[in-house]
Amino acid sequence: MPKIAVITGAGSGVGRACAVRLVKEGWSVALVGRREAALRETASLTGDPSRAMISACDIADPAAVMKMAADVLDRFGEVGALVHAAGTNIPKRSWETLTIEDYRQVIDTNLNGAFYCVRALLPVMRKKGGGTIVLIVSDAGIIANAKAGAAYVASKFAERGLAQSINAEERGNGIRACAISPGDINTPILEKRPVPPPADAREKMLQPEDVAECVMLAINLPSRAVVEELVVRPR
Repeated sequence: MPKIAVITGAGSGVGRACAVRLVKEGWSVALVGRREAALRETASLTGDPSRAMISACDIADPAAVMKMAADVLDRFGEVGALVHAAGTNIPKRSWETLTIEDYRQVIDTNLNGAFYCVRALLPVMRKKGGGTIVLIVSDAGIIANAKAGAAYVASKFAERGLAQSINAEERGNGIRACAISPGDINTPILEKRPVPPPADAREKMLQPEDVAECVMLAINLPSRAVVEELVVRPR
């Protein structure tokens, strides 16, 4: 498969760690996120910015996603992997405080954004005869918890379903999907908690690089094999 990867949420956290890891292994990457400055910082951190394409894009906007996919094809011609690491949450996330507007914001990014990106890139992978799609989900998409909030839980349960549907329909086209469900990760999304955790608690969490290692496992497996789901938590 071509060593071209599209990474959403590439401006920080898991997306940034995946970009660094992929470039280290010889991949070229399209860095997708809302903040161009953050994407450029990620490109510099890869150690080889020439292998990184910057694509400022709001993945909750289907037209913007289609343009992003077209730009990636113009630059690289093909895509071998999609790592969907973009995600969000809101501070007022309990049933008591969750608003319809905030609920839609979380669903638009975490679920609809994943759908738009997969939908835009599946035809490219089909044409090339294969590819790997990795969705960074959450263990809150396996067992609901109050800490994550209703909107986030709903989005992550559904995102796991997207991964399963890809494997159900696209195996014959050489395309495989992996839903990675981490526990707590030390990323900027923690700042959106009602009470952000202190530094000592964050040190005990998974780090973005830990999840990037899981992503590489899913991508580097021989094409005959697929990790359909992977749960990883702090020890």
